[in-house]
Amino acid sequence: MSEILLSACGLKKSYVMGRRTLEVLRGVDVEIPRGDFLALRGASGAGKSTLLHLIGGLDTPNAGEIFFAGENLARYSEGRLTDFRNRRVGFVFQSYHLLPELTALENVCLPGRVARRSAGLVTKRAGELLARVGLADRLDHKPSELSGGEQQRVAIARALINEPVLLLADEPTGNLDSHTGGDIMDLLKSLRMERQTTLVIATHDAKVATLAPRVIELVDGLIA
Repeated sequence: MSEILLSACGLKKSYVMGRRTLEVLRGVDVEIPRGDFLALRGASGAGKSTLLHLIGGLDTPNAGEIFFAGENLARYSEGRLTDFRNRRVGFVFQSYHLLPELTALENVCLPGRVARRSAGLVTKRAGELLARVGLADRLDHKPSELSGGEQQRVAIARALINEPVLLLADEPTGNLDSHTGGDIMDLLKSLRMERQTTLVIATHDAKVATLAPRVIELVDGLIA
């Protein structure tokens, strides 16, 4: 059997909105083997993005536990959790989350600088990654000078700069047309195979979900 990279059990997450409590996850169990390609599929509000944020350490559950390589994330100090997010996990968001004042190269370098890696090595690797995603001639362009597909390619390169074990993509094609979205998914699949990276995507698009060998359907905060 494949080694389990991440496992979650009994995950619950709710948010208080005024006098109302919104239950987003209501007891989710999931295991993700190392090297897996998993799609979390569901309608808007089903809980897939929340689950992605929890397993990536961006948020904490109200109940339940998350284990990464056998270690309970709840026992991590804030500093160690920050390091986990920076070095072990790569994030790709629907809205790209690029800093508008930085060039493509500078945006990709940023997580490496945060990790206090050699500036020269980080810059070299960022250039190589941008070339790999087809943007060798866009290094000095700022986000406003790039198309949506190009911005998403920069975001993917940024997510890979620290060589993460786990790559999480939240609606990576959501703001793109179908052709560009298809190119982005082809790129994610190729990069995953090259680096043997574990890939988890959250999507509402059934066509995108079918590209993954394994699909989990979320309905009203539960696995269907």
